[in-house]
Amino acid sequence: MSRTTAFASVAASVVLAVVAACAQGPATTGSAPAARPLLAATPPMGFNTWNRFGCNVSDTLVRGIADAMVSSGMKDAGYQYVVIDDCWQVSRDSTGRVVPDPERFPEGMKALADYVHSKGLKFGLYTDAGDRTCQGRPGSYGHEDQDARTYAAWGVDYVKVDWCHADSLDAATRYTIVRNAFRQSGRPMVLSICEWGQNRPWEWADTVGQLWRTTNDIWDSWQSMIWNADANARHQAAAGPGHWNDPDMLEVGNGGMTLDEYRAHFSLWAIMAAPLIAGNDLRHMSDDIRDILTNKEVIAVDQDSLGVQGGVVFDRGGGVQVWAKPLADGSAAVVVLDERTDSAGAYVRWADIGLKNGPATVRDLWAHQDLGVHTDDGTFADRLTTRVPGHGVVMLRITPVKQ
Repeated sequence: MSRTTAFASVAASVVLAVVAACAQGPATTGSAPAARPLLAATPPMGFNTWNRFGCNVSDTLVRGIADAMVSSGMKDAGYQYVVIDDCWQVSRDSTGRVVPDPERFPEGMKALADYVHSKGLKFGLYTDAGDRTCQGRPGSYGHEDQDARTYAAWGVDYVKVDWCHADSLDAATRYTIVRNAFRQSGRPMVLSICEWGQNRPWEWADTVGQLWRTTNDIWDSWQSMIWNADANARHQAAAGPGHWNDPDMLEVGNGGMTLDEYRAHFSLWAIMAAPLIAGNDLRHMSDDIRDILTNKEVIAVDQDSLGVQGGVVFDRGGGVQVWAKPLADGSAAVVVLDERTDSAGAYVRWADIGLKNGPATVRDLWAHQDLGVHTDDGTFADRLTTRVPGHGVVMLRITPVKQ
């Protein structure tokens, strides 16, 4: 099967799955409850403390991040979740209830969640499927129901569940127990499964969580980012509305890559319909970094309602690839990636990206401009050529002209 045929097959299968799910509607047999609302109908967008702050988390930090998410324009761009990763918890009390660090979170988690909600945002926490978190704090093993009730009482909207100290456990079983506890809590909470793809979650997690890691932890480097993108791209068919492959959080703005590399990072996550979870210090970011994270044209590709994960449709070798993703309005998003350090010429053919030959308009999503005239009516006929910066991308939206 050619790359183009495979791409079209994945897109068609996702569309059919969405149509079938909509056709089923809520259950009506006997006294069965109405269908639950679909969580994460598009990939979650938000912020997580880990990549930038590690264990250095506090009430003051989280409130400041929530404020910055609003003032920077990130909320307006679609970011919702403010998530505290590891190290917020210190122990369990005599009843088994998890205890937040009283020095770092003196007002408790309910007050902090209320503050985040007052900004029109959503609040998230972290735990572990084992008995300890990766940093040795209390995990949720054996306390799943109690923790879910506690999180619900605090007003938690999103929970990342890690997999440290859990090697002897069965991942599908343990995460299903967590899912069931969430459902019994009475509060909708997004379940972010973080077992690093070790247990092939793309084969079972679509009915368990709303997103699942497909990769090892990301680092703030070009090599790590490209490795995670390549690993995540292998599982296109598993993604769709309410269940997303997760190549890990964004490193945009943490200082280890160039602006071109960060644009490539953000573009690849968007075309893969990956969760967009920022990991930089939102309170202190340059205009260039803010512009990357709030590029609404690129975000629209990630959040497209069709819910197809894009992938590589053409690889000419030597480090230049064409990635594509069909969009709900009949257009296609395209990322031309240059993994080399030198700039490269490249071309995009309609036949490679799932479009029929014929007139189409082309929009450059980073330049925020329509490209120049190739035919008398200002459209391209069946292809375009472009030049891509080294360790960078050109990202396009190609829209067929109705005739």
